[in-house]
Amino acid sequence: MSRKRLESEPFPLGAWCAEFLGTFGLVFAGTGAIVANEVSHGAVTHPGIALTFGLVVMVLIYGFGETSGAHFNPAVTVSLAAARRFEWRAVPAYLLVQCGGALAASGLLRWLFPAVANLGATQPSGSDAQSLVSEAILTFFLMLVILQVSVGAKEKSITAGLAIGATVGLEAMFAGPICGASMNPARSLGPALFGTGLDSLWIYCLGPMLGALLAVPVHIFLQGPLAGSHRREP
Repeated sequence: MSRKRLESEPFPLGAWCAEFLGTFGLVFAGTGAIVANEVSHGAVTHPGIALTFGLVVMVLIYGFGETSGAHFNPAVTVSLAAARRFEWRAVPAYLLVQCGGALAASGLLRWLFPAVANLGATQPSGSDAQSLVSEAILTFFLMLVILQVSVGAKEKSITAGLAIGATVGLEAMFAGPICGASMNPARSLGPALFGTGLDSLWIYCLGPMLGALLAVPVHIFLQGPLAGSHRREP
């Protein structure tokens, strides 16, 4: 998720298209794996679903990172703006196309699988508070990884997609059965609208947004002069 400056392109149609396509791909592949697991009576398996989410994020970062920054997530976009790594004036358009991509993917899945009820919607397995806190913590660590690996040496930026995709897959692996491990309001919006309803959507909007924003001051602290004083010179 590279730093993307938009000053020279007031109407970045390429970036908007990349965010739409990337979010579409993320939701179509990730929630599509959940749908495929249901219609195939468990052939994909939970580890397969988690792996799908991690791999599609990794591939999309490498595919669209240079065009749009590869956010594909409203919580990531807002937090990058809060960290002064993205222009606030570009945030509304990014959020709009991200949600549009998610809705288009879920709409297509609804048409392809009309008999499937939830289309991969994220739902709490326990209390609302449990899922809210879990989503905040999961997104905190995801966003912190994004911020940490998207600065510094060129070698770090090359492996950023691998690190971020692995984080998504890892968190989906252990937390998916508990809270759904959305970490992304757009990812939850599409299946909620076309699937099981909007009752729990607030959890998957508020939790990821709070967690991602909390990662910003922690990242700034980790990158600050006190942290730098302990780094060895090459």
